[in-house]
Amino acid sequence: MQAWTHPACLAHDTGPGHAERPERLRAVLDALHAAFPTLDWHEAPRATRGQLLRVHTPELLSTVLDTQPTSRVHLDPDTVLSPASAEAALRAAGAAVAATEAVLHGDAKRAFCAVRPPGHHATGDVAMGFCLFNSAAVAAAHAIEHGKLERVAIIDFDVHHGNGTQAIFEHDTRVLYLSSHQSPLYPDTGYLEERGDGNIFNAPLPPGSGSDRFRAAWRDRLLPALEDFRPQLVIVSAGFDGHWRDPLAQLQLQADDYAWLTNQLATIAGRHAGGRMLSMLEGGYDLQALAECSVAHVAALSGLQPA
Repeated sequence: MQAWTHPACLAHDTGPGHAERPERLRAVLDALHAAFPTLDWHEAPRATRGQLLRVHTPELLSTVLDTQPTSRVHLDPDTVLSPASAEAALRAAGAAVAATEAVLHGDAKRAFCAVRPPGHHATGDVAMGFCLFNSAAVAAAHAIEHGKLERVAIIDFDVHHGNGTQAIFEHDTRVLYLSSHQSPLYPDTGYLEERGDGNIFNAPLPPGSGSDRFRAAWRDRLLPALEDFRPQLVIVSAGFDGHWRDPLAQLQLQADDYAWLTNQLATIAGRHAGGRMLSMLEGGYDLQALAECSVAHVAALSGLQPA
């Protein structure tokens, strides 16, 4: 089990009062170092423009990488570009590529990328919803184009629907996208009838759903679709903002729910993908919940017992 991060991800400055703040990543890193002192940490490289261009337009790359702001710039009311943001975004996407390489060709079967900014709202051409580049999408495209895989699954349990990931792959049947998310909630996508070319499966959940309804959605709808797909690689968009403590949503989940789902995914990855899984940190805005859920997720992902 490998873990990937970079100090640059802490320097992305979203401004005072912003939910997606550096303290989020610090809470995850501190919790994982304390719980898993033997975890194999690696420093994320920068993604190359070629790797990003597999899923993003040259115009979006120019906006994020070439603007070079001297102070914070708002790309939309939620999404901020600071002087350090381009480097953070490059390292987050670079972690995704490096983790993919490690899982496909290295000596690791599993990897977790503790990075920010998150990615799953970024579409091919628009940075939005705290997200600059779509790191999970970059990982999937790398696995297909460089790793020569034919079936890659992206599993998204963030409380917000990953509209960007869905939009990037909805007409690429080499990628299966599965998402559970609160609805109604930002970004107001992810409805049942959104099926892409048959490779999109959404499970919108009403506020207050709690553990039973969340697990039923995965057990009855989403996990069977993953089983049928027989993925060669499982990529997780791991957002922990469905936790009951989170200030931005009301799904009322527990850390155990993330451990349960991660175990289910690992079982399917073991059957079809040689156990190969990588996970990207997405949302989660209560620091205590984020720490607890990250530990539960990584424990299930790695098979390690927390200290």
